[in-house]
Amino acid sequence: MSKRSRACDISDKVRKEIHARDGGCIFCRLGYMLPPEDEFTTTRNMLQIMHFIPRSQGGLGIPENLALGCTYHHDMLDNGNLGLRDDMMTIFEAYLRARHEGWSKEKLRYSKW
Repeated sequence: MSKRSRACDISDKVRKEIHARDGGCIFCRLGYMLPPEDEFTTTRNMLQIMHFIPRSQGGLGIPENLALGCTYHHDMLDNGNLGLRDDMMTIFEAYLRARHEGWSKEKLRYSKW
């Protein structure tokens, strides 16, 4: 495994930290664009870790770059299928900034140097 892959991987320790910190989908907790009633219980309980800076763009597997999202919101964020990605990224950034002093996008990407 390359240094970049290891840096972008999410360790078990970080996974546990994210689950403890967030306690559920950051968007559901805000009541943001909740899923339809018939999907709400199912998707809300299916949590995934979302990257602010995607792994494919060198996004690190660190708490400052990650948050919990339900499958509904994670899909909405990744696919932008409702045209809400910019709005969701603004919320995501504010969430991370509030929890990590000195948070900066520049610190979230893998750099060989």
